[in-house]
This record gives sequence, structure tokens and C-alpha cells, in this order.
Amino acid sequence: MREFSGQPLSREVLSGLLWAGFGINRPENAHRTAPSAMNSQEIDVFVAMPEGVFTYDPMANELNLVLSGDVRAKTTAQAFATNSAAVLVFVADFAKQTKARPESKERYATFDAGCIVQNIYLYCASEKLGAVVYDLDQKAMGEVLKLRPDQRVIMAQAVGVPK
Repeated sequence: MREFSGQPLSREVLSGLLWAGFGINRPENAHRTAPSAMNSQEIDVFVAMPEGVFTYDPMANELNLVLSGDVRAKTTAQAFATNSAAVLVFVADFAKQTKARPESKERYATFDAGCIVQNIYLYCASEKLGAVVYDLDQKAMGEVLKLRPDQRVIMAQAVGVPK
């Protein structure tokens, strides 16, 4: 699905999508809807929309503004990103992987992000939304997001109402 209508998602749908992706479903121990190697919970979900870039706060199930302005086109040269309601950028925070061996951190983060992506695909299917996961210039996007040296962009996923 690479053709989106440009229609925004309702707050309810966006909230449900993010919760399904990597929200907290066991509040007694803050465990999430997707697995995380050694329970590191090292993936942060950045949400790029026309009005800005936000980070998803799973404890409050809300978005926090990080950067004003539309950066969706900076994630890819393909039109689907700018026509999507949102581009989710999955960022690994290696500082959170305190139990992992250094040589395993990137592999674990990629696996964990993939599980979140799959949850989002399932949610999108249930809501008749479209989604496409894609690679992007990780270094350039890291600069746009002003990431720390121990953070790294893993992948992106555009979501929205099909055209």
C-alpha cells in the first residue's frame, strides 16, 4: 500500500495505533504490546506529521512535540511518505540496553523494531488503513531528529488512509 489519501488520522485512531505498536498492556510492570530483548524497551517511536515530530510516551499514551514542521519528505524521496497521515520513525536508544553485549545491541534493536512494525500492520489491517515499512537515510534522519550518539534510526513506517 503506497498510495495514501492525505487524510489525517483521528486522535483516537492514532492513539490506538501507537498503543497497539508499543504501548503498555500490563501496567503493573510496564510491559509492552511488543517484545523487547531483555526487556530493554530501547525503541522510541517518533511520529512525523504535517505539524511536527513527536515522541510517543507509552506511560501516558500521548505524544510530546520534539520538532515543529513537516519532515515526512525527508524520510524518503517517494511520494507515499508526504501523502501519509504519519511516518513512524523507530529509533534505538542503545543506552537502555544495559544487559546486552555491545555486539548484540543493533541486532536486538532491529528485531524489536520489527515486532512493533508488525503490530502496527495488524492494527492498520483491522482499521482498514494502509502501511508501508521502508529503509531511510539513517544518519540524515538522525541529524534531523537531533539524536544523541547512542541513539540510531532503525527504520520507518508510513501509515494512513488509503487513496
